[in-house]
Amino acid sequence: MGLLTINCGMFVRYYGIKELSPQNSIISTKFSARAFASLKPMKKSRREGRPSKSFTLQTKETLPEDINGLADMYPSKDGNTNNGKSVDSTPPDIISIPSRSNVLQACTITSGLIAALGLIIRQVSHVGSMEGLPILDCSTEVSFGFELWHLEFITGLVLLISSCRYILLKTWRYFAESSDTANKQVLSSLQLYDYLVVAFLPGMSEELLFRGALLPVLGFDWKSVIVVSTLFGVLHLGNGRKYSFAVWETFVGIVYGYATIMSSSVIVPMASHALNNLVGGLLWRYTSKSLE
Repeated sequence: MGLLTINCGMFVRYYGIKELSPQNSIISTKFSARAFASLKPMKKSRREGRPSKSFTLQTKETLPEDINGLADMYPSKDGNTNNGKSVDSTPPDIISIPSRSNVLQACTITSGLIAALGLIIRQVSHVGSMEGLPILDCSTEVSFGFELWHLEFITGLVLLISSCRYILLKTWRYFAESSDTANKQVLSSLQLYDYLVVAFLPGMSEELLFRGALLPVLGFDWKSVIVVSTLFGVLHLGNGRKYSFAVWETFVGIVYGYATIMSSSVIVPMASHALNNLVGGLLWRYTSKSLE
């Protein structure tokens, strides 16, 4: 009886049952007594090579009727239930996926506000410079001009950044997880042609603010490139995007800052950023298992 009582106690502790009702206590006592009484027939049946009917019947009568429900509620440590179903004891991360209209609306409004802020800073710097204030004129340092050789520059930037991103996705697990989480939130509900909107609007507006306004205001040199790029990376944290994603965005910001200084045109980082967004989105769409 002692052995059976210990096994019952292990069953209660394992499935997290804190208390037993009086009815269950009586059933448990009867179960222990009957089982003890059936030990002798069971031993005899083992010697004869056949199972004990009395012990089998006693067990069926005394087990709770909702044992399968308990097993489903409290899976075993190896992740399996009595029904043979695999259960993951660790709940998966829940990612909120907004609707297509919400994504496009948020993208349009946010991009518009960022672009407006960039234009305001450029205009204020122009007026301040004309008034003799010790501030650089953004419109003079970084124009909207475009030359033919900028095409080659933009192509090189797209190849460089897209290649680096692909390598990091394959070699840096934390970056891959952060990128996948961010892409799930933004791209999962979109149609393929919507990628043009979420690639070009943020790319152009962010470059107008960071490289077309903040960079020349802070000095238009390598120090300002580092400061603006770090700010650019930090602002990309959150919503599942961890420090690895911020490090990547900081690197990208440095590249775009270098391109702005070399070309003296905000069109170069704008086009590079937008095209890289598009390439990254398409790469995720056709390689990610999230859409399968």
